[in-house]
Amino acid sequence: MTPDHDTTLISYYGDDLTGSTDVLEALSSQGVDTVLFTALPDADQLARFRHCRAIGLAGTSRSESPAWMDQHLVPALTWLRERGAALCHYKTCSTFDSAPETGSIGRALEIGRRLHDQDCVPIVVGAPQLGRYTAFGHLFATARGEVYRIDRHPIMSRHPVTPMHEADLRRHLAAQTDLETGLVDFRTLADDAADRHVDEAQARSQALLFDVLDPASQAAAGRQLWRTRPPQGGFVVGSSGVEYALLAEWRRLGLVEAAPAFEEPAPVERIAVVSGSCSEITARQIRWAEANGFRGIALDATRLAEAETAPAALDEARQQALSALRDGLSVVIYTALGPDGSLPTLSGEEARHALGHGLGRLLRELVIAEGLTRVVVAGGDTSSHALRELGIHALTTCRPLPQTPGSPLCVAHADEAAFDGLQIAFKGGQIGDDAYFGRLRDADFD
Repeated sequence: MTPDHDTTLISYYGDDLTGSTDVLEALSSQGVDTVLFTALPDADQLARFRHCRAIGLAGTSRSESPAWMDQHLVPALTWLRERGAALCHYKTCSTFDSAPETGSIGRALEIGRRLHDQDCVPIVVGAPQLGRYTAFGHLFATARGEVYRIDRHPIMSRHPVTPMHEADLRRHLAAQTDLETGLVDFRTLADDAADRHVDEAQARSQALLFDVLDPASQAAAGRQLWRTRPPQGGFVVGSSGVEYALLAEWRRLGLVEAAPAFEEPAPVERIAVVSGSCSEITARQIRWAEANGFRGIALDATRLAEAETAPAALDEARQQALSALRDGLSVVIYTALGPDGSLPTLSGEEARHALGHGLGRLLRELVIAEGLTRVVVAGGDTSSHALRELGIHALTTCRPLPQTPGSPLCVAHADEAAFDGLQIAFKGGQIGDDAYFGRLRDADFD
């Protein structure tokens, strides 16, 4: 593909699937045609989406080790760089949760910086649209309508794999990389000499974090990302706040058109939900669903994680789910009900990944057996690994969901007829109100 920076605005690698669909929604809902591939596409698959001005690649690096990144992230980011986009984005979760040995953002930053031969890598994490704010380099996030410093956040400070114990993102990154990270705070972004200050900060830093506190600082950060991009295409790290910031600049420059109108999906009689999320928000959604026409089916995570016991555990859940679906009910199959003891501690990457793969196989069988046309996968890590079992090679946006930004209803593209055109939503642990699963079933999107 010949690089054309005026046509291909951005490429991105999502460190999990729900994060990847977050960017898909942010771009496509604002008039940037976007495709999200679930693995490196072949030539025919890529050609089908040649009209797209943004190209994504869904990954699993949020739950992987630095050694895994060295092996798998390098070819993924190399392929994205070769798409010729003006910017290549390593997309992190908006809560920036990561650790030196699991989902290391620092290692990803080092890999992308080296591949792009880039002296200084910009970082944008704040996304007010998602209730995420950065001020003087510290990250804040909402929960139940309140704003918390991320290390005091009632959910993210207790994440079972990557709890956030540091709100200063530069200190957080310092535990993962030796690269020197500078800061452009929101006061500097508002200064008349912001361009000079940013240029000076880039000259003395190897990575540079931009505050995003409100629409004004977001637009200013987007201007700087676009102004300072290298002519050969640059590399940037951060949440979907990167896209939200750039969209403000692209609109100002007339590079994107008006937001498109999406067709309204109809309600469906039954949906299937599989969940590996241990978020309290997801737990409340499961309880709501059980009280509103869903059959809840608990799946023992320990049995699912063990090769010897997984087949029997999956078969039991499959039979219960098929019985409920044939009775006209929707189903929600879950491995945890919140963070407090519901999910056993699973040691090693293989055990954690087994949950996602098992839930994906189960969902695949339910779709085929019952001809389901709409499904949901809950949990960022779960979604990434479950998707591998569904034979879906690309996703586009069916309908953005304004009540739950970052978790759109997607259309699946697959070779297998049962999954080509399937409507599917991938829900992160912190996404949605209590009635989220019912809204997806009933097409209650407003």
